[in-house]
Parts: sequence; C-alpha cells; structure tokens
Amino acid sequence: MLYYLSSLHGLWSPLNVFQYITFRAGGAALTALAVSLILGPVLISALRRRKIGQIQRADGPQSHLGKQGTPTMGGMLLFLALASSCLLWMRPDNRFTWLMLAVSAVLAGLGAWDDWSKLVRRDAGGIPSKAKLTAQVALAVLAVGYLAVAPPNSAFPTTLNVPYAKELFVELGVLYFVLAVLMIVGSSNAVNLTDGLDGLAAGSIIFCAIAYGVFAYVAGHAKISAYLRIIPVFGAGEIAVYMAATVGACLGFLWFNAYPAEVFMGDTGSLFLGGAVAVGALCVKQELLLPIVGGVFVIETLSVILQMSSYKLRRGKRLFRMAPIHHHFELGGIAEPKVTVRFWIVGIVMMLAAMASLKLR
Repeated sequence: MLYYLSSLHGLWSPLNVFQYITFRAGGAALTALAVSLILGPVLISALRRRKIGQIQRADGPQSHLGKQGTPTMGGMLLFLALASSCLLWMRPDNRFTWLMLAVSAVLAGLGAWDDWSKLVRRDAGGIPSKAKLTAQVALAVLAVGYLAVAPPNSAFPTTLNVPYAKELFVELGVLYFVLAVLMIVGSSNAVNLTDGLDGLAAGSIIFCAIAYGVFAYVAGHAKISAYLRIIPVFGAGEIAVYMAATVGACLGFLWFNAYPAEVFMGDTGSLFLGGAVAVGALCVKQELLLPIVGGVFVIETLSVILQMSSYKLRRGKRLFRMAPIHHHFELGGIAEPKVTVRFWIVGIVMMLAAMASLKLR
C-alpha cells in the first residue's frame, strides 16, 4: 500500500522513491525482520504458556529427544512477518502479490492444521499423509490453473527457458502443467523434510529467496531481461519484493531458531516457504533453476527416496545411518551446528551457480 505514496510526490518529491522496486524490496526485508524480532518473544511466550511444544519421533536421533517440548508452530511468526510486510510494500494492483500471498496463506493453514493435529493426538505423525498431499495437490492445481489462464508471458505459456544456454527453449505443451504441479508440491514437501536441524530450513530458504528475488527483478525489467536474454514477465518485480520480505522474515526467525532453538517453525512454516518459492519460480519463468537454487532441499529429498528404496529392495539394508541425510552426518559424530552451517555453504554455492546463469547464455 505504501506504493501509492509515490503518487503524492508532487507535494513532496522524496515520496517518489516508493515507486521503485529496489527501495520497496529493502523496506520489505527490514519490515519483516523488525516484525519478527518484535513479535518473536511474545509468540514464543504464548506457545510456552499453552504448552504447544515439539513432539519428537521416538525413532529419530537420540540427541534430539532433549528438544521435546520446545515451542513449535513458529511458522506463524514467519507468516505474520512476511504477510504484513508484503501488504505494506507490494503493489495491491499487481496480480502476483495476491497469488503469492494466497498460496502462502493456504499452505501455512495446512501446516498449522498438521502441527495442531500432532499436539492434540500427541503423535509426531500429524494428519494423514494422503489428506495433506491431496490438499497440496489441489492448491497446486488451482495455482497452476490460474497461470494457465493468465500466463506470466503469453508468448511462452508452456515453454521452459533452458539455463546456461543461449535462447534455448523447450516446449512441453500440456506436460508443462503437470511439471508445475509437481514443482509446487515437491518443493513444499522438500523444505518440510529439511526442517530437522536448528536453523537449517530457514537459513537455506534465504539463499533461494535471494536468487529468485534477483531473477524476479530482472524478468520484470524490460531492458535488463532483453539484454540478458531471459523471458520477460510484466509485473514480476513485485515478486522480488515478496522474496525480500521472505529474507527478512527468515533472518528474524533465525534469531530465535538458531542452535539451540527457542522455537521451531513446524509444518506451519516449512510447507508455505517451499510452496511459495516454487510458485515464484513459475511466475518468473525460471523453472529449471529451482533444483539448482534449492539444491540442499533436492539432496535431502533424494536421500529419503534412496533410503526407502534401499530398505525395501535390499531387504532392510540402508544407504545412510538415517534419513534425511542431515541426520546421517549427525550420527557420524558431526555436531548439529556444524552440519547446519555446512549445508548453508552448499546452499550459497548453489545460489551463486544459479545466478551465474544470467551471464552464461
């Protein structure tokens, strides 16, 4: 809403800065950070009073049993900080504003339902996996359906822009929409799987948000997108503001979630963060970069798939000490904070590799 202050620049010229995406992105990041830091202690105290604490799996690492009872559903803090910042700094007349917020709100609600179910049932399983997956697929179909009716760029509705290649495109036709649904559902669940160590998921999402914030700004700028030969998307600059708010919200959350964590995000946070990043990738037409930008989440998910496959096909034999793979390193004697920081380093490298595609064309 603050964007409209730019229309009053005739009364006071400095108000003109509110029309610039870079200024509003910076404001969104700082606002989300401030909201997180202010509301964090209040929310954590409220969660403790209501005894909304983590339910640890009995089959998880024994070192994590001490985390039993740590306040969870901290994703509410992430969502409140993100949503309030976006409503202040994103343009209300931009369709991507409401698409990103709608997807975030629904997935945050689904995650909250799952977290609350765990607390009520005193069971780490939460709601039935089929019910959760069905809800995620339904939301993904609705979001992709909207993008099918109103594509980001009508000249490339079902086309993939191959990164690191000079104007190389792949036309998928109807298969594009299947891929898009899988991206949203897969990304949402991948972040959920990664959320197993203090600070791991929140820190890793920051690098994804930075990368897609840059891609969103570039795609929304006609001259820069033409120079860098990527698909232009009118209005995509507002997604850069959303991603900046995500960075601020996650930084604020890390203040309380860094080892030893005072609060966990739970499914309330992980589901919507992963889903929103995937929707952002679809909107800026940089779909094939998602597995690179989110390389940490891909590795975590693959480790679970490989572990389950090995267990079933090799009669109980495991590839890793425990999956997701961050637990494998923990059980190998590496301290939890060191595992987290090393995964962050991998995330930074993957982010830089993805952003290098802007020039390697």
